Amino acid sequence: MAKLSFAQKFKSLFSSSKIDSEFFEDLTDILVEGDIGAKMAYELTEELEDYCKKNKISSEDEVKAQLKLRLSEYAKAVELPLESGKVNLFMLLGVNGVGKTTSAAKIANLYKASGENVVLAASDTFRAAAEEQLEMHGERLGIRVVSHQHGSDPSAVVFDAAEAVRANGGGLVIADTAGRLHNKENLVRELQKIDRIAREKSDEGCYKKVLVIDGTTGQNAVRQAEVFNDAVGLDAIVITKYDSTAKGGMVFTIGKELGIPVAYVCTGEHYENIQKFNPQKYIDEFIG
Repeated sequence: MAKLSFAQKFKSLFSSSKIDSEFFEDLTDILVEGDIGAKMAYELTEELEDYCKKNKISSEDEVKAQLKLRLSEYAKAVELPLESGKVNLFMLLGVNGVGKTTSAAKIANLYKASGENVVLAASDTFRAAAEEQLEMHGERLGIRVVSHQHGSDPSAVVFDAAEAVRANGGGLVIADTAGRLHNKENLVRELQKIDRIAREKSDEGCYKKVLVIDGTTGQNAVRQAEVFNDAVGLDAIVITKYDSTAKGGMVFTIGKELGIPVAYVCTGEHYENIQKFNPQKYIDEFIG
């Protein structure tokens, strides 16, 4: 028998179960499997079960509607508008392998398409081929990339990119940073230095720190969000690799525990495979 997908399990639970305590136990298990943390899953189902008992709710549609309502409290969208004629700066954060450099290129392409002056800053000066990868994207998209030699100070790259944007009458710097979490203390120090320079070089209110997380990594993404949020504070999240294998529940846990909203969802490798986060659509897809 073929293994049921996460959304199919949700569907089969609702269509084959009576709404009783066993149903809520199974619902808890499915939420945990969907990458919502165990603690949050228990709290959600307990709250839902109480509500359904008090209000004598026994239909699948009503239970689903109540679950969606509760999840929508924790899945918030955020826009990242630019201020015209000013130096806007997005620092992209995330561990290696989440698709940070590709996300930097996709976001740069979006803003360039709307007529903005965009500069990419290759601030991961330590990872082999990180700068080359960003430069390749820049070349393909016709976007300037500021880079220094391998091993140089990452914050100096951000400094130069911001200067270039200011000299051009304003626009957007997207800084692609390192993500070597195995060397956490050094990484945090490095990011805090870039953060300080980015804050100084961007105009007031024009600086955003954006975490890139892999949609297939579950609770690991929550831990990553905690580390980067503690280090520099986060304004938004970008979810990558969001396809049929991504269950996506960690977005709700991050929203509940850290209050960080989502800006974009990436669904493939191409530059156009990026959309603004739509909480309702995301919840509908999550529940199936």
